[in-house]
Amino acid sequence: MSRLALIALLFTLLPGAATGAAPVSPASPVRLTPGGVDSLTQAILKDRADTEQWLKSSETSYLATVQRVDFGAKQTLTVGRDPDNDVCIPSPNVSPHHLSVSVSGDSFHVGAVDAGAVFFSKDESLTSATLAPGSIGVGGFTLRLSHQRFPAIIVFDPKSPSFARYKGLQWFPVDLSCRYLLPLTPNPKPDTTLILSTRGNRRRAVRVGWFDFMVGKTRCRLEATRLLEPGVGENDISVFFRDGTTAKESYPTGRYLDPVRLPDGRYLLDLNLSYNPACAVSEHYNCPIPPKANTLKLPIRAGEMDAHYHE
Repeated sequence: MSRLALIALLFTLLPGAATGAAPVSPASPVRLTPGGVDSLTQAILKDRADTEQWLKSSETSYLATVQRVDFGAKQTLTVGRDPDNDVCIPSPNVSPHHLSVSVSGDSFHVGAVDAGAVFFSKDESLTSATLAPGSIGVGGFTLRLSHQRFPAIIVFDPKSPSFARYKGLQWFPVDLSCRYLLPLTPNPKPDTTLILSTRGNRRRAVRVGWFDFMVGKTRCRLEATRLLEPGVGENDISVFFRDGTTAKESYPTGRYLDPVRLPDGRYLLDLNLSYNPACAVSEHYNCPIPPKANTLKLPIRAGEMDAHYHE
């Protein structure tokens, strides 16, 4: 089951509630019928199996990454087979000087250099284009044009030697008492904050509000933010958090959760869907570090555990 199909199923099993209700207390877990528990559990397990298969074999798996080159102070990076390129891909399928990639505001301008050189965007063969952050194909390789206001090119090789490191992923058992239907308490004065990242960058974000909920008898609050970066939508919010399992049972940097906004304005916050950042598997990513405010003292034994890919 795809992640979109999983979210669709979650929607169908949500209880009804009046729209626009003001939050008066921390949210309690959603109550489900026995049939609903079984359906959701199976859907989450299927999603986990699909994620493992993606990591094991996909051309865009974290294990497929072989190189990252940051633009730094440069406006343009060159890509090609010869070693004098900024991004050197030593493959006969790549021209000696294949591409020139320039940062153009929130986008990238990509142009072929050598005669006959092309690249692919959404299965279309191109020699020149201005593209939003995303991926392009070059000689059987995938190049991710990553912006995040700290632009970089990440190279994916379908024959990456890192696939040999595959050892699956690990999750806590599904616990549907960690699933909430709740409002976002809005920040009355949404302020810009800085989110530190694993590569030392300071990424700008808006602190949009807070989620309040109960875990057992403990009241919890997590801050929701929206990264101020190309490709992030106006309604895309994230929760980056640490808890009592961090660096013990779960990944040392912390975990992420993507709240799902419902048509009535409430959010679905399912801690079973919390996941590790990409840098838990690959060193080629720039991942947000949870803010200190989002450190829960109690353990959240739901969602993804640490599979120890860096050991």
